[in-house]
Amino acid sequence: MNRAVPAARDRSAREPGATRAQAPGPRTPASAPGSPEPRTPRAPESRAPRTDGGIGAWAELLRLPALFTVPGDALAGAAAAGVRPGPRTLLAIGSSLCLYEAGMALNDWADRAEDAVERPHRPLPSGRIRPAAALTAAGALTGAGLALAAGAGRPALAVAAPLAATVWAYDLALKHTPAGPATMAAARGLDLLLGAAATGGGTRAALPSAALLGSHTLAVTAVSRRETTGGSALAPLAALATTGALAALAARRPNRLPAGRRAAAAPGLSGSTPAPGVTDALRTGLSAVYAATAARPYFHAALNPSPPLTQRAVGGGIRATIPLQAALAARSGAGATSLLVAALAPAGRWVARRTAMRKVSIT
Repeated sequence: MNRAVPAARDRSAREPGATRAQAPGPRTPASAPGSPEPRTPRAPESRAPRTDGGIGAWAELLRLPALFTVPGDALAGAAAAGVRPGPRTLLAIGSSLCLYEAGMALNDWADRAEDAVERPHRPLPSGRIRPAAALTAAGALTGAGLALAAGAGRPALAVAAPLAATVWAYDLALKHTPAGPATMAAARGLDLLLGAAATGGGTRAALPSAALLGSHTLAVTAVSRRETTGGSALAPLAALATTGALAALAARRPNRLPAGRRAAAAPGLSGSTPAPGVTDALRTGLSAVYAATAARPYFHAALNPSPPLTQRAVGGGIRATIPLQAALAARSGAGATSLLVAALAPAGRWVARRTAMRKVSIT
C-alpha cells in the first residue's frame, strides 16, 4: 500500500527564492493559527483491486486450517478395513487433500457473483485473486488428486474418480438445490472409502463408518445453507439430534471387528490391537468429545438462528469432524490410529492461531 507523503516538509524549500544553500529557519507548526503552509500534493493512491495472489489470499481461498479435518477420513477408512496404515494410505491422504482444496477453490469461483454481495471480503470478489487463477488451481488440484490416487492402486482410483466428479457436481450444479447436502455427504463418505480402498483394496467393511461420517456432513451442510441469512432453527435442531444419535452409535462396540483386527487380536498373536478396555475408553471418550464440540454451537443457533451464531454452528460442526473420525477409528479397534487422528485437532487450532492464519476462516 502506498503511504501518504509526510505533511511536514522543510518550509524554506517551498518559499519563493529559497535555495538549497540557505539554512532552514525556525518552523511554525502547521497547526498554529495564522501560519498556513501550502500543502504538498500527495501521491495518488491506487484504488485498483490487488490481484497479486499473495500467500494470505490463497490461504483464505483454500481455508488452510480446515485441511486438518481431511487426513482423518483416509485413516478412519484404513482402520475400518482392518489394515494398518502404510504408504498407500499416505497417497490416499494426499489425494484427499488435493481434491478437498480443489473443491474449495472451485466453490469460490462458482460463488463469486454471490460473494460479491454477501462476502465482498473474500479473495475473488475483493480482487486479490483472479477468477481464472482460482479455476486453474481447482483443475490442477483435481488432476493431482487423481494422480496420487492412481499411485495408490486401481481400487483407490476407482473411488477417487467419482469423488472428484461429486465435488465438481456439487460446486457447479447441485449446491443450491435440495440435493446439495446429500451430495456433500456422499463426497465425505467417498473420501473415507478412498482410504479403505487404498490401504486394504476393498470398501465393504468401511461402509458403516462412511455412512456415519456422511450423516454428520449432511447435518453440517444443511446448517451452512443459512449461514449468511439465518432465520431457521429447524436445521440446527436437526443437526443437534443427529449429533446425539451419531455419538451414541460411535460409542457402541461393533458386533464384529474387521477381519484384520480379529486376526491381530487372536489368542497367542502379538498384534497391535490394544486391549478391549483401552479401545472402549477411547471410543467412549472421543464420542463424548465429538458430541460436546458440535452440540453446543448447534444449540445456540437453534435458540437464536442469527447469521453469526449459525456460522459458529457450522464452524463447530466442521471442527467436530476430527473427534468423530477418531471415534470411528477406535470403534474399528485401531487405538493408535484414533490417537493420531485426535492429535490433528490441537494441531489445527495451533495453526489457526498463528498470525498469518488469524483471518482465515474454516467455513
